[in-house]
Amino acid sequence: MASDSALAEILAKLDALQVSQQVLQAKVDSLTGTVQDNGADTPAPLPVTTRTDSESALIPSALPPSMERTTSGQVKEREKTLYPQRIIITTYPDQTGIKPYKLQWGAPSAAERGPIICSRVITSIKLRNAIGAHSGSYSIYRALAIAIGTLDPNHKPSYALTEPPVEIPPNPAWFDPKRIVSFDPWGHLVPQVWKNELDNGLDVRPSIAITKAHIKLSELDVASAAGSLTVDGKIVIQSRPLRDETGKETSGNPGIELLTSKAAVEPVWYLPGVAERFGISESLLRRALFEDTGGMYPELITRPDIKVFLPPIGGLTAYIFGNPDYLRDETKELTLRVHDECNGSDVFGSDICTCKPYLVFAIEEAVRCAQKGGVGLVIYFRKEGRALGEVTKYLVYNLRKRGGDSADKYFKSTEMIAGVKDMRFQALMPDVLHWLGVKKIHNMVSMSDMKYNAIVDSGIPILKRYDIPEHLIPPDSRVEIDAKIAAGYFTSGKKITEQDLVRTVGRTWEETDH
Repeated sequence: MASDSALAEILAKLDALQVSQQVLQAKVDSLTGTVQDNGADTPAPLPVTTRTDSESALIPSALPPSMERTTSGQVKEREKTLYPQRIIITTYPDQTGIKPYKLQWGAPSAAERGPIICSRVITSIKLRNAIGAHSGSYSIYRALAIAIGTLDPNHKPSYALTEPPVEIPPNPAWFDPKRIVSFDPWGHLVPQVWKNELDNGLDVRPSIAITKAHIKLSELDVASAAGSLTVDGKIVIQSRPLRDETGKETSGNPGIELLTSKAAVEPVWYLPGVAERFGISESLLRRALFEDTGGMYPELITRPDIKVFLPPIGGLTAYIFGNPDYLRDETKELTLRVHDECNGSDVFGSDICTCKPYLVFAIEEAVRCAQKGGVGLVIYFRKEGRALGEVTKYLVYNLRKRGGDSADKYFKSTEMIAGVKDMRFQALMPDVLHWLGVKKIHNMVSMSDMKYNAIVDSGIPILKRYDIPEHLIPPDSRVEIDAKIAAGYFTSGKKITEQDLVRTVGRTWEETDH
């Protein structure tokens, strides 16, 4: 195949590049008198500043004390201590000493599946069976913390008392290599199922964490005061009494809180499965990921034997209202909302879109379902601005407001800047539903056909779906809603014509009246 020959050509060129690099490094070593000892089993200890003997030590400065008033010679010495070996740009399947830990995606047990190992620490680097780094985009901050001396790169996490308070047990979807391909279904059980590997020094880390929490939103207080949410003492509870600035209790209505179980999930891609979902070859996926991340991950090209990649992108959070066991019970009513991040609306209340009203309405619906004996589920994906990013989104806002913010130009405005109107690509989204054991969805709060089709095509039926009530749509977001309805999005209300789109216009920056 042409793709295989191209891959072989790339591997050959990388081999030649590695040889050239080794020759160059040897010349540098001979000039500097550097002696490399690659046989060391343990790295030298690194000083990490943890002073707390003064109040000023508790106030962060631009640099940690270990880096303040540091000479260039000390910096060089620290760099040599941190990274005593030659730079390893990439590795190869048949390289001496390289022996990836066995990994069989979709195996019938954790022991047969094997742990995800991507760390380059001394105890794990030759056993790596995954490309990338844990924590998604936050791995960059970890690298910075190591560089400036606030984090010991050899720090070994203690996972005592961190086990999930809510059980998400294995189900048949975990053992199907095609059913869950975008994260590790065993990610929340790592310290338990691979304890021996951890005890033996392997750097294996959880990629999922589960906890419990209270949710407090002013919009939910309003809903409670209006009688649309009722206190039951189990899912909806009364907040503690309000206090004034002296600490004295006041007679004001304190509002309500919601009890929830929630799971944070980091992406772990099984590359053959991801490629299949999108109908492309694995080699094309690897090449695109390599090229369009600026060549950040050369092992995507040089290590075709490694099938797992931890991409530097945001993950998801699943919020469960009611008994989590009911998610796996088809007889229990389930209300679902799949929500993609919108910082401007969800957090700060921008009214140019319906994201926050949709999210709040869906939470209320999920709670009402749970109070009737069912279970509610809200899944929050980090896909800001339709996965185009917030900068692109704001540029589109500027174009819309300066170019005439009418519904007929809504999608075109995005395409003019981004080249595409949406990059959320919902093909991977249903994985979290299969991980949770969901087999049937009774109610889905969404007007997105992409989300609906992705879920149904993955084998989970949806009995009913409905959109946001008309009275909850902010006036300036009418442009978005009408454009989506005209484009074929689901609606339970009126149909929109091309003539309607021209007449639906958002307010200008100068306008203060709605």
